[in-house]
Amino acid sequence: MKKIVMCFGSFDGLHAGHEDYFRQAKDQGDELIVVVARDTTIMELRGNLPARNELDRLGVVSGHPLVDEARLGYLDDRYKIIEEIRPDIICLGFDQEAFTENLDNELARRGLSASILRCEPYEPAPPKGFAMPTFDNDENDFAEAEYDERGLPL
Repeated sequence: MKKIVMCFGSFDGLHAGHEDYFRQAKDQGDELIVVVARDTTIMELRGNLPARNELDRLGVVSGHPLVDEARLGYLDDRYKIIEEIRPDIICLGFDQEAFTENLDNELARRGLSASILRCEPYEPAPPKGFAMPTFDNDENDFAEAEYDERGLPL
C-alpha cells in the first residue's frame, strides 16, 4: 500500500528551498501531493495577492519532478482537501504557521490520523535584499538544470 505524503504552500516563485521541502516530504513516503494555496487565501493571510496567480503557481508545481500530483486547496473549507486525500503524513514547512496550530485537533475531529512532520529549513536565512533564484517550467528548467550531489539545482 502506497504511503501518501501531503504538503502545502503558496509557491509564488518556486525556488531551491521549495525543492528541498518537496524532497524532504517525498522522502517520507511513496507519493507526494502538493496543495497550492488559493489566491484569496494568500490575500487573507498576507494582505496582498501573490505575484503569480493560482493557476500559474499550480502549473509550475505540477511540473516539478518530485511532485506526483498538485492541487488547489478549497475555498470554503481549508481542511477538506486533507479529508478528501487522506494522507498518511502531512509535512509542514519549517516556517509554516497558517492553519497549523490546531491541525492535530482538526484531523482528530474529522477522524483522520495522519502524522504531522515539520521539515527542516533549506539553509540559514539569506542576507537582506537577497532574492532566491526561482524556476519557471515554461522553459523546462527542471529537466535542463545542472544539479549538485543532493539533486538540487546549481
